Amino acid sequence: MTSEPRRLRLALFDLDHTLLPLDSDYEWGEFTIRIGWNDPVEFARRNDEFYAHYQAGTLNVHDYVRFATEAVRLRGPEAAAAAHQQFMREVITPAIQPQALDLIRQHQAAGDEVLIVTATNEFVTGPIAQALGVPQLLAVQLVRDASGWYTGEIDGVPTMREGKVTRMEQWLAARQLTWADVDSTFYSDSMNDVPLLEKVNRPVATNPDPRLRALAQQRGWRILDLFAEPASQTAA
Repeated sequence: MTSEPRRLRLALFDLDHTLLPLDSDYEWGEFTIRIGWNDPVEFARRNDEFYAHYQAGTLNVHDYVRFATEAVRLRGPEAAAAAHQQFMREVITPAIQPQALDLIRQHQAAGDEVLIVTATNEFVTGPIAQALGVPQLLAVQLVRDASGWYTGEIDGVPTMREGKVTRMEQWLAARQLTWADVDSTFYSDSMNDVPLLEKVNRPVATNPDPRLRALAQQRGWRILDLFAEPASQTAA
């Protein structure tokens, strides 16, 4: 008698305010102001406006990505790479918390496939995922021109709201899998991620905003305050 093969276990993580106690997209914008790449008054005003729309679930992601990548596109690959290295040193690396690393490592040690699924673009998040030790990243992909540099447009479905579900289903289909073939957990802080939280086997409201905390309590979802001291729960 043979047993059924073990289902693939997936541990999916949002990034901003879930694995990081900040919003990397917003902080990158603030960083470009500090290094003189953007006008401090006008850029800050528009960046704050877009961030408010994101929190409210009304963000036009195409408009935002054009805005957010403009300085990078104008400076070119070498300057952009150097600036991002400085951004990692000054902003991201100091913000990485041991609780977040421990949670990722728990899943990896258990043999789970770990992915970061984020609405922030690939330029900002690629090095962050590497720093967290997560090789699999689903982020907003950017169109490249004939020279290989970014155009400001989004390539494919953006990983935002329902788009996170779509991109995960594309990831599964590429491996000839469906949701029925996997045992999935998703950690997120945001109401924007309710579509994916509803899709997985184990939704975990992580450092949730007030609306998501209320929804999680209503639906009986786990709530994990990862950046509390100590974290209130550990990985399942």
